[in-house]
Amino acid sequence: VKVKIPFGNKYLDAVFSVPEKKATYGVILTHGAGGDMNFPHLVSLAAYLASHGVLCLRFTCKGLNVAYRAKAFKTVVEYLKLSDDYKLSGVFLAGRSMGSRAAASVVRQLSQDDDDDGFIQGLVCLSYPLHRPKLQSKLRDEDLLLTRCPVLFVSGSADEMCEKQLLEGVASKMKAPKKIHWIDKANHGMAVKGRTTDDVMEEINVQVFSWLRENVQLEHK
Repeated sequence: VKVKIPFGNKYLDAVFSVPEKKATYGVILTHGAGGDMNFPHLVSLAAYLASHGVLCLRFTCKGLNVAYRAKAFKTVVEYLKLSDDYKLSGVFLAGRSMGSRAAASVVRQLSQDDDDDGFIQGLVCLSYPLHRPKLQSKLRDEDLLLTRCPVLFVSGSADEMCEKQLLEGVASKMKAPKKIHWIDKANHGMAVKGRTTDDVMEEINVQVFSWLRENVQLEHK
């Protein structure tokens, strides 16, 4: 189901992947710095979640400024929260690369608000860009360290923007419950020599869904 979500004086393009049965939980998903919501990994994950009973709303926001993208993400969260068509008990915020930074920023902002009502259930970071390539001294970890809800990281063990030991170090300092799933030998784009894209996406999708299920009482389909 395609929708346009009002954002300031513009609209954000978004697509709902709706399960057959009424969903209790949803995932809001967005893309990295390049590309849009039709990035194959996102399309694949949305379809997988919907087929397992989780509503998925993915959207496009092209800005390259994280604060702007976080603002757009917040607008989408509010939109879904107030939606009459889909009454959800809670949502998970998810993003790929820069999109996961925007998601982390929103989760931190909303959890620090006094009116935090528990609508946000958790955060899913796909290829979280912890640092710029070869610039490991400057970590983008402040939002992660202040996040309180459960966090799942799915990263390639050869990601040039997320060195394995550095992410494990940040995770060890986080107060929130967290889990890291390493895709062996995958780079930032989740490409692995000798494996098909579909094969890698299947691994990611299964990991994300099983983690969601551990964190909320989802019926096993």
